[in-house]
Amino acid sequence: MRTRPTLVALAAAALAGVLAVPAAAAPAAAPAERSPSAGLERAVSSWHPGRHLPFLALVTPVDRWTRASMVGVSWKPGCPVPIEDLRIVTMTYWGFDDRPHLGRLMVHEDVARDVARVFGQLYEKRFPIRRMELIETYDADDDASMAADNTSAFNCRPITGTTDRFSIHSYGKAIDINTIENPYVKGTTVLPAAGRDFLDRTDVRPGMVVAGDFVVKAFADKGFAWGGDYTSLKDYQHFEIPNP
Repeated sequence: MRTRPTLVALAAAALAGVLAVPAAAAPAAAPAERSPSAGLERAVSSWHPGRHLPFLALVTPVDRWTRASMVGVSWKPGCPVPIEDLRIVTMTYWGFDDRPHLGRLMVHEDVARDVARVFGQLYEKRFPIRRMELIETYDADDDASMAADNTSAFNCRPITGTTDRFSIHSYGKAIDINTIENPYVKGTTVLPAAGRDFLDRTDVRPGMVVAGDFVVKAFADKGFAWGGDYTSLKDYQHFEIPNP
């Protein structure tokens, strides 16, 4: 039986890229104190100002408890990917309070490691993120997640403004970052409403993503397109791997 990775192993793997736990090695459901991410939780909780905590990331299959919270909420029969193809990336991020936090993103297994590496670059640059919670925290309500300034990824839902086309979020290959600081803008529609305070993209403030910055470049290097480059609308929060 594979032993639970230690904090030292997690840190070393994080510096090299990201540690992945294979499906066969991940517990179907384990108490928090025995979960694969327990080492990350301890590292973040023991951090104090003046101490350097390197970026830490762990990629795991969707556990039984999370799966149960998804079915009928963020995932339904007919969604374009099975839950088995999704992965949870548990990782550190730098907060607006100038300290590390631990968050989770759910993405497709094909992009999980690249996503972790991109967020590793954001962490090292101290790019602040408000929160990073799975969409089930908001009952898969995209409006509620955006209003909370939540950074999220997988959610099986239509493209905003449509009813018959799956968003790339439905494939686990799209990520929305700091939704208030980086709103969706189409004509007079601004989502979330609090994003109106950030419509002037020349007034760059913490957490904003703007053309040509290191956030756009980091994602582009891994093949992600940015919604800020759209012409018919602007989706400043949105990065995706376009469907072929």
